[in-house]
Amino acid sequence: MSTIATSGTFTLGDHTVRRLGYGAMQLAGKGVFGPPSDRPEAIAVLREAVESGVNHIDTSDFYGPHVTNEIIREALHPYDNDLVIVTKVGAGRGADASWYPSFSRAELTQAVHDNLRNLGLDVLDVVNLRAMFDVHGPAEGSLDEPLEVLAGLKQKGLIRHIGLSNVTAKQIEDAGKITDIACVQNQYNLAHRQDETLIDTLASRGVAYVPFFPLGGFSPLQSSTLSDVAARLNATPIQVALAWLLQRSPNILLIPGTSSRGHLQENLAAARIELPSEALLELDKVAA
Repeated sequence: MSTIATSGTFTLGDHTVRRLGYGAMQLAGKGVFGPPSDRPEAIAVLREAVESGVNHIDTSDFYGPHVTNEIIREALHPYDNDLVIVTKVGAGRGADASWYPSFSRAELTQAVHDNLRNLGLDVLDVVNLRAMFDVHGPAEGSLDEPLEVLAGLKQKGLIRHIGLSNVTAKQIEDAGKITDIACVQNQYNLAHRQDETLIDTLASRGVAYVPFFPLGGFSPLQSSTLSDVAARLNATPIQVALAWLLQRSPNILLIPGTSSRGHLQENLAAARIELPSEALLELDKVAA
């Protein structure tokens, strides 16, 4: 059995994917803006990920913008039949690399067509609507209008499944009245655990939960407890943090990102780590 296969599988839309995937955000330049410093390495990372068994890639056309999708197309097109590419809409980028809401009918429609063109696809597997009421975390606000736009594009055959990102439990419930929700993508990791109840609720419904910043994001996880557990298991802190997420709930799908093949293999090796009960008890204290 390959290393990544030991992570198990879960349903994402109408596909079954391995629970260790890959997030493409770091393939863009600094601040997720502009081209990468090493485009050949970015292409090599994507190819090695798929060769290693990854069949779930997370991206967005506002990474760059356009950069990561163009690199994915160059590296992997034509795509393997079992590869699921998940993208996001709902945000735009300023010339100064700023982020802003992009929720109008015209903006969302253009974003879907940009993703289709830059990825070289006729239909998008999964499109997540990224809520932008607060760029730093979920905040209440109606998503009805943008979701109705995406639901219309789904009816036209441009989108297979719709997901949500950076959302509250209420927004998820309200969204379900408009369209089926295939997945939820929120910030969650060993130290950032506001979605504990939500994860269990989604698991009971068979809905995938995809934590972004599983390793802390722009502020990497730093914990002496995490380092101590990793040392005892002859693993890295990154691997333990990912292994903890895999053991947290079977509906969690991971998308750690990297622009390095070495770090990619380090991340994928987390699939083989089984955390003993005493380690889990120690790690539970990190959030506190």
